[in-house]
Amino acid sequence: MIVKHLRLPCLFIALSASPATAYISQSFSYDFYHQLTLEYGDDATARAKRWQSLLESSKLSSDWDKVNKINNFFNREIIYKTDSELWKKHDYWASPAETIGQGMGDCEDFVIAKFFSLIALGIPEEKLRLMYVRHLKVNQPHMVLLYTENKTAKTVVLDNFNPQILPTSLRRDLKPIYSFNGQGLWTAKAKGRGKKVTNSRGVSAWRDLVSKIEKNNI
Repeated sequence: MIVKHLRLPCLFIALSASPATAYISQSFSYDFYHQLTLEYGDDATARAKRWQSLLESSKLSSDWDKVNKINNFFNREIIYKTDSELWKKHDYWASPAETIGQGMGDCEDFVIAKFFSLIALGIPEEKLRLMYVRHLKVNQPHMVLLYTENKTAKTVVLDNFNPQILPTSLRRDLKPIYSFNGQGLWTAKAKGRGKKVTNSRGVSAWRDLVSKIEKNNI
């Protein structure tokens, strides 16, 4: 089913140095819920309220708790569905609001929703990376979210297929290809850390996604 896109309010997507937690309450406005219900129905509204409740209650949690709570929430609430099945497109990067509205998404949509939720909770962007990998067990491309607490900590993997958060060293079923965040793209070297590059599909898709959200076309 293809759903027409209404202009839903922007959800705390300003990628700036200022804490994003201040925007959580105002993002979940009456207009947001009203339009979400019109476009996706009552189930979507209930999901969004659970999302809001989680964000509100997690503001003062430790960063590690935030990572675990957000990972568990989206793995529990969202059903995996390919872009061709859900959007009738070969490749579509949904905004967090679209993923919550549909209650479905592919691996990229899981990662995007987790990334922006953690940003909203004040996790510094430099601690997060979106990583394209090859899932060796099924021999298919896949995307996961990486989190690194500090320079001496092990990088861990947030994944919709494997709900357990594990260090990259224990995810031998994943072969890194490249990683990126809002600051650019990195080729995969030494467990996902490598040389910054430009002019790639990842950078282009990321810019298109952020532009779509900032223009409220979500």
